[in-house]
Amino acid sequence: MILVTGATGTVGRLVTERLSGTGPVRLLSRDPRRAPLAGPGTEAVGGDFDDPGSLREALTGVRAALLVTANPLTHAHDENFLTAARVAGVRHVVKLSAQAVTDPAATDLITQWQRDNERLLRASGLVWTFLRPRAFMSNTLGWARSVRQSGVVRAPHGDAENATVDPRDLADAAVRVLTDPVAHEGRAYPLTGPEAVSPVRQTEILAELLEQPLEFVELTEDQMLRGLLERYPAPVAHALLESAARGRDGKKGRVDPTLAELLGRPARGYRDWAGDHLSAFRA
Repeated sequence: MILVTGATGTVGRLVTERLSGTGPVRLLSRDPRRAPLAGPGTEAVGGDFDDPGSLREALTGVRAALLVTANPLTHAHDENFLTAARVAGVRHVVKLSAQAVTDPAATDLITQWQRDNERLLRASGLVWTFLRPRAFMSNTLGWARSVRQSGVVRAPHGDAENATVDPRDLADAAVRVLTDPVAHEGRAYPLTGPEAVSPVRQTEILAELLEQPLEFVELTEDQMLRGLLERYPAPVAHALLESAARGRDGKKGRVDPTLAELLGRPARGYRDWAGDHLSAFRA
């Protein structure tokens, strides 16, 4: 039995789809009615990272688990899950982390939270694997409404390159690791796309595929922060701002071959991802 957390999020949903038909799969969700039941052998169960009892019940009979947590203001979610996993006899935990943990200059709240969560898993006594992606190509879906309505992309640091990853490739890698744990025990995988692209270049690619002109408008850091504060608690907003600024120095542009090696094929580029998601950007 494989358990997938974050089943209603991008990565969890894609992993669930790919695990369908490979064996029994259990999806953990606060509201199991929202979990994407992808096919036979898939079941959804209720569970809450703040409720250790619900986690122990959900993890009973589970061999391997994909752990995706999303609240950088607490370590309790990872702590509770790992404690429950030990009690339930889970053997292998695959943790979605971030490539930034390997950068000593990355000291923002979110990156430090990811580092601390990796330490918790290393110290848990469970077999572990870390998936460390760069930013998701799908983050640019945040531009879709503006593109549809006015043909404009608004983003900070237009020339800052990032070796962004297609979340479908990340999901493919996660499935390989979850279904063949012996080959991936104790490994930490840096996962990037095949090229470093800037927001300006991503805008150009979208314009070419849409066959329409798009304007790129660079946001100031103050403008970016105001937008982040509308969506996130202040500590998280400031951490995201700090992380974005780090990209100006080329820290996020290094392309790594690991993903292609894991998949046995080339990783998808931004043009591939955008071409498959054009409907989100069309007026």
